Amino acid sequence: MARWKRTAVPLLLALSVAGATPALAAEPATSRTVRTAVQTAVQPSDHAAAQAGEQSVSDANLPAERQTLLRYARDTWRSFDAMVVPSTGLPADYIGGDLSPATRSGYTSPTNVGGYLWSTVAARDLGVVSAREADSRVRQTLDTLGRLSFHEPSGMFYNWYDPATGAVLREWPEDGSVVHPFLSSVDNGWLAAALMVVRSAMPSRAAQAQHLLDRMDFGFFYDPQGRGADFPAGLLRGGFWDKEPPGCSVTGNYRDRGPDVWYTCNHYDILNTEPRIASYIGIAMGQIPAKHYYAPYRTFPASCDWSWLEQRPVGFSTSYLGVPVFEGSFEYRGLRFVPTWGGDMFEALMPAMFVPEERWGPRSWGLNHPAYVQGQIEHGLNDAKYGYWGFSPASDPRGGYAAWGVDAMGMDPTGYPSDLEGTDVDLGYEGCRPAQPAKPFGDGVVTPHASFLALPYAQHAAVDNLVRLERDFDSYGPGGFYDAVAVRSGTVARRYLALDQAMVLGPIGNALSHDDIRGYFSRGQVERAIRPLLARERFGAGRSAGTGR
Repeated sequence: MARWKRTAVPLLLALSVAGATPALAAEPATSRTVRTAVQTAVQPSDHAAAQAGEQSVSDANLPAERQTLLRYARDTWRSFDAMVVPSTGLPADYIGGDLSPATRSGYTSPTNVGGYLWSTVAARDLGVVSAREADSRVRQTLDTLGRLSFHEPSGMFYNWYDPATGAVLREWPEDGSVVHPFLSSVDNGWLAAALMVVRSAMPSRAAQAQHLLDRMDFGFFYDPQGRGADFPAGLLRGGFWDKEPPGCSVTGNYRDRGPDVWYTCNHYDILNTEPRIASYIGIAMGQIPAKHYYAPYRTFPASCDWSWLEQRPVGFSTSYLGVPVFEGSFEYRGLRFVPTWGGDMFEALMPAMFVPEERWGPRSWGLNHPAYVQGQIEHGLNDAKYGYWGFSPASDPRGGYAAWGVDAMGMDPTGYPSDLEGTDVDLGYEGCRPAQPAKPFGDGVVTPHASFLALPYAQHAAVDNLVRLERDFDSYGPGGFYDAVAVRSGTVARRYLALDQAMVLGPIGNALSHDDIRGYFSRGQVERAIRPLLARERFGAGRSAGTGR
């Protein structure tokens, strides 16, 4: 995944951790105001789920919230403007908090480029930049993409480029370590999503965007036997190398086109993670069978063979399109939901920036997304009692990058912690592993982009949370919110990351411009292919009859 690679690049170029079982992943390498808002903003009922998509549009008409979100959008755009190398139109992965060009990183990825493209469209629709400027920026970036080296048999882009020259990186700029050029399924998914947005949003650039899309084949990542030779649908690999890398890899070529490649040893095998964007696109393009959507686990089975999981799921077994599915769910503080891998916000909600999942799947995502956001709010305000909420991988206020989340809401047994202390939660696995005593939480790390992702499901609570973060900490700079803040110590990660800023502008664009980003992506071919799949399914999500955890 795009998000983890900043922490240990040489290792994680060969490893996508989220959505893979530990065995597989190891192979390749409060205020009263907020409390009231929490109680009323999210009710994961069928009616609320059906209305969730419209909620952000109607709420956006409130003048104070609209004005606040527009200010955030204008300031966030300044960080993108500063991150982009003028000669190529490629954004750096990050830039320092003072927006000095000298602090731009020396690398970028397909996800970063895609984030810049959809953010430019959002900025245009919000009136932050003119239509002429947006067109000029997108044209330059597409021109550069057309000149970048890519893997010709699959049409996919490599994962790391020099934003100043467009060269594929073979040496990491920050420490000189060797980079083995890698092609990531999920990172190419985010770039393809952006190209689909551009194709619809900018008729003058549609042909350029379509040319790049036409050569991208997500079937190159699809392993029909990812869950075994007898299972009726397969899984996506994390990606591949076009030259043999060190460590674990699997030689193959699922399209029988061009020379063999070296696939990652892991598959993306759970549903509620960001790689489902690549699944959506591959299915919509007719490159991956529709039944693949039902192959990733909602949770792993509820047996002691899987007792390494964070908690024992409950659920029921069913099938869709001939694919057996265990509709498992986790419980946290009276809520039931299909968990992510790490309990973080971007895994759950980033794909919903493009696909109106809660509308197309009212009995699945329409229940899950509101419950998941409510769980994050509950954790920050009432469980850990940080006074603020929103936990998602981002910069570490002490330096570097880290995966933040709500441990109890993820499958990962060691969890993505919500604090600098790395507090681990072990709820046990009923009948197989006892729960461990609860530990006190410490210096919680709140990531502003998580609140922006929550806008469609709890807009009032999200804006209130952001306003208080800005007011109470030195967390806001010339390019909008800095990347993360430790709310007990007040330590701030004073830099801007391209992807995280794209997870600010995209949701604001949807909230204030009638779901434009979603509409550009999902109309036509995507809706015809994906909506029936989501509409068919029922998750075991919503309110729990129990007392919660």
